[in-house]
Amino acid sequence: MKGAHVNFDAALADFPAAMRGARPHGAPHSAWQLLEHMRIAQEDILDFSRNARYREKKFPDDYWPATEAPPSEDAWNKSLQRFQDDLKEMQELIADTKHDLLAKIPHGTGQTLLREALLVADHNAYHLGQIVFLRKMMEG
Repeated sequence: MKGAHVNFDAALADFPAAMRGARPHGAPHSAWQLLEHMRIAQEDILDFSRNARYREKKFPDDYWPATEAPPSEDAWNKSLQRFQDDLKEMQELIADTKHDLLAKIPHGTGQTLLREALLVADHNAYHLGQIVFLRKMMEG
């Protein structure tokens, strides 16, 4: 844990394979669904933040995986890695001093890079919390 929030690595480190697609009673999503949703949403926000040819996704269909469980161990690992890679790219985009964090994104409707960075942080923190709670429910 770093600061007030658990970090991505701590929340997903050694997440048991048998639990990745499980959805205990009352849980709206599995860990796989949450991980993939976070990855897809973050990738979308990154794309919007830097791509003048950005194409909006359809919500909710384009933001959630089709299955409750990852199709393979490789799919789980790739999702973890792609999430980390995109997060690093978002951090680099924000840290680049040639970008004005308060300037409106030209192809947007009033959004700024600061808003998009805060959206990534908020969205990730929310769903990481869900993953931690889901794991605690399953591990007892």
